[in-house]
Amino acid sequence: MTMPGIDRTDRIVFVWMLREEWRLHSSLFGGRRFAAFPLLVAVLTAGGVVALVETGTSLDAVIAGLHALVFAFGLHTGTIGLVGRDAIDDVLGDVTLLVFSARTLPISRERLLGHFLAKDALYYSTLFLVPVVGAFGVAVGRTGLELVDLGRLWLSTTATFLLGLVVTLAVVGLATRGIAGWLTVGVFGVGSGVLWYSNVDLFAATPYALYAEPSLLAAIGTLVLLAGIAVVGVLAYDPVDSTPTRTRAPAFTTWRRRLRDDTGLTTKTLLDVARSSGGLWKVVFSGGIIFAVCVGLVELAERITGVEPSVGVTFGPLLGLSAYTTYNWITQYDDPASYLRYPLEIPDLFAAKRAALVLVGLPTAAGYYLLAVVLVGTGPVDALTGLVLLIGYHQYLFGLTAALAGFDPNEFLFDTVLFVVFTAAVAIVLVPVLVVALVITPLTSTALLVLVTVGVGLFLAGELCYRYAGIRWSSRLEE
Repeated sequence: MTMPGIDRTDRIVFVWMLREEWRLHSSLFGGRRFAAFPLLVAVLTAGGVVALVETGTSLDAVIAGLHALVFAFGLHTGTIGLVGRDAIDDVLGDVTLLVFSARTLPISRERLLGHFLAKDALYYSTLFLVPVVGAFGVAVGRTGLELVDLGRLWLSTTATFLLGLVVTLAVVGLATRGIAGWLTVGVFGVGSGVLWYSNVDLFAATPYALYAEPSLLAAIGTLVLLAGIAVVGVLAYDPVDSTPTRTRAPAFTTWRRRLRDDTGLTTKTLLDVARSSGGLWKVVFSGGIIFAVCVGLVELAERITGVEPSVGVTFGPLLGLSAYTTYNWITQYDDPASYLRYPLEIPDLFAAKRAALVLVGLPTAAGYYLLAVVLVGTGPVDALTGLVLLIGYHQYLFGLTAALAGFDPNEFLFDTVLFVVFTAAVAIVLVPVLVVALVITPLTSTALLVLVTVGVGLFLAGELCYRYAGIRWSSRLEE
């Protein structure tokens, strides 16, 4: 039986979700600075497209990489489900309470989640993907790309973003079902891996094929894939309306003694993450997303260019970027101002965050790197070079993020000015190395030596940024 006015309720809920998303970002970063963000995205993308095409990278490879990044962005956006209800009240406030209000509104939880997915798809495809795809207009007429192709590109990237969104929701939803849910995730993961290594063309029925190889199979496959995964996620997801009372053993002293943590700040950081929803597995999950993107990028680059990429030099820098996501997790539950009542200094807090990053984030990235070396295969020199780059980029990303964002790495992503600085600082050291790794192989001994030097240099640059962060934020937070 359909409830009277349910269509109006759906419309109201959806509109208010969109309004609240915009209100959150515009209030955090200022209306004008945030409104300029899509223009910045377009300018950066156009510059990247021109630079890559002019240096010999095929437009097909650039677009394939774009789809991989958009999929990763969809996965990241979907990880809102990992934050958990305990952190939503403390960190996000009222912004997402509508998603958990099925008991007080005349609308089911499944429909609320459906609105949430539709809201994210519309909001982010407009805010990000319209300027990104529009920026590819600089290639029209120069590379065989036509204006009509831009519409198809926007459709395929939007569907790719939505795929990442529903995949994360499905994984999180199944995870709420306990062991049975995790077994289901494992079965699907293993099944996909078997099909991949059996040379089954999985991309033919994915959103990427809507652009690369448009066909009836691509259209039907995309619809079935999106609908099927979304249904699994919506039906399986079971958010907890209230956090149950939990008893914890007094582990602080034990952890502190094992870590030889004089101030106790590193121990507190690790316990905060471990006792939050998802625990330390959040770090592993975030690293897994980046690892999956790396695998897809390497496979696509090889298929399109016909050149076998350098595994170590590709995976090392990209997995080093996981420092940002790990730093986000280890700073999410802290208010640095609350420490000022104690005989502690801001540099002590940064030192604790770096120690936690080294204890949790770096081993995770290194573990995925070892997995890539074993599964994909590479020579010992290339593997060692990639490891040096991983450590260098990991330290650099940590220092850069700490210097620019302090203890709030999420809040500066949509601040146009800070984002320009952050993007430029990352791109200038990442893009040239990736171009070398994906296009120029095999690498000579001289090139590998230069890349090792780059890794060491980035490590030192990250150390300088880290020290500057302590000085900068000490003056700001202690005012």
